[in-house]
Amino acid sequence: MTARGGESVVAEQEQLLEWVERVAMYLARDGVPPIAGRVLGWLMICDPPEQSAGQISTAIGASRASLTSNLRLLTSMGFLTWRTRRGERTVYYRMAEDAWAVVVRRQIASIASFMDITRDGVELVGPDDERASRVRQAHTTFEWMAKVFDNAPPLQADDPENHEGEETS
Repeated sequence: MTARGGESVVAEQEQLLEWVERVAMYLARDGVPPIAGRVLGWLMICDPPEQSAGQISTAIGASRASLTSNLRLLTSMGFLTWRTRRGERTVYYRMAEDAWAVVVRRQIASIASFMDITRDGVELVGPDDERASRVRQAHTTFEWMAKVFDNAPPLQADDPENHEGEETS
């Protein structure tokens, strides 16, 4: 490999890590720990798609201790799956099949649960109580979100021939 080839590999790695950081900072706005966001970003873009904790740690510059709890968090949220290989002790992580759709569907389902809670809150304080207006505001917002999702077209499988915003022939 020439020096120039090595430089291009380093430049590509830097671009990948910059993108991973953008994913992490985006998710941090919603309370996802930065390490978890980096792990998720890395597993979205890495090659090979299955990575050990050591590989992930090296790639994103995270300590193994912080990585363990964040891998557990992402797995419990439905983003990651893991497996071992026969004859090895190493655990390999990858993005779960349809991870984003599964996580979003779970969040949508939780909207109905919160609507039940807000409905109970209005009944608890009475519909005319000043406190009820704050609860009704939450209920109205979540009710609107539930209707939007109920009326949304179904998610289509990823079709490399038809990406939104691109012209198709």
